[in-house]
Amino acid sequence: MAKTSYKYYIEALNKISKAITSDLYLEDVLKLIVTVTASMMKAKICALWLLDTKKRELKIRATQALSSAYLKERSIKYGKGIVGLVAKEKKPLIISRVLEDSRYQEKDLAKKEKLVSMISVPMMVKKKVIGVINCYTTSEYNFTQSEIDLLSTVANQAAVAIENTELMVKTKVIEEELEARKKIEKAKGILMRQKNLDEEQAYKIIRSSSMDKRVPMKNIAEAIILAAEI
Repeated sequence: MAKTSYKYYIEALNKISKAITSDLYLEDVLKLIVTVTASMMKAKICALWLLDTKKRELKIRATQALSSAYLKERSIKYGKGIVGLVAKEKKPLIISRVLEDSRYQEKDLAKKEKLVSMISVPMMVKKKVIGVINCYTTSEYNFTQSEIDLLSTVANQAAVAIENTELMVKTKVIEEELEARKKIEKAKGILMRQKNLDEEQAYKIIRSSSMDKRVPMKNIAEAIILAAEI
């Protein structure tokens, strides 16, 4: 594995920085991060794990590897294994030989993929860990301090991109819910005036129609509004 050049580092940061202000879906952002990071680090495999704070576990969410075994969905408990330990201690960890390290839990997979050395770094946003990035080599490799620092910077930049994407998704969902409620309220008002109903009766008509036709209540409300405007 060749030493990481600053050219690749700058390119990686630029690509991930663009993702911060993009309207990409989360899965697209994650795929971009692992692809760019693997290229920058000249790694055989780069894997990204995200922390589920409620379940207190990390789940693999993206990798540029094509291996079906490595693409399999898996999770690691917070504080357990290399990934869980890095998330808990909030600092990078390097292992020269993963098969000889008792903390490494995926030895069968490492044998199959011929993985030897690894570097694991936390993804941080304002001192909060949101995930971990792992990079693997197929021969023993000593990661330099510069490479550790570079990968940590990229990981933290990637964490910002992920947080931004998730925030946009949540904001969009909230906006859509508010818009749906406004339309349902407007449709209720129309039914109340047209059929001399109270609010509860108007709402039941919209809900029943939604269930019968198996479409969202927002769609029923839109149809009522459109009919009233014709």
